[in-house]
Amino acid sequence: MFTPKYPPQDTAPIPTTSIPTTYSATAYVPAPAPVSNRPTVQLTAGSTLALAVGGGALVLVVGAVLVSMLLAVAITAASVAVCAVTVRSILESDRR
Repeated sequence: MFTPKYPPQDTAPIPTTSIPTTYSATAYVPAPAPVSNRPTVQLTAGSTLALAVGGGALVLVVGAVLVSMLLAVAITAASVAVCAVTVRSILESDRR
């Protein structure tokens, strides 16, 4: 029940090909290059300029967002530190 069952061996005949032992310089003919069906992208001066301006604007927007997030974290950390010092001084004054 638990023994593996192997498929029967392939009974197709082994193809026999004769490989020529000598080659001549004229026997090799290179195949033509495949033709691509994809359209090629043509970049004009206007489209290149538009890509450069769009990329620059994207970098500026992402940079502004990251800087504002960093600034928000810094302001939050400073306010938490001020609150901690205030609460600590209040608790110190109550003990005296």
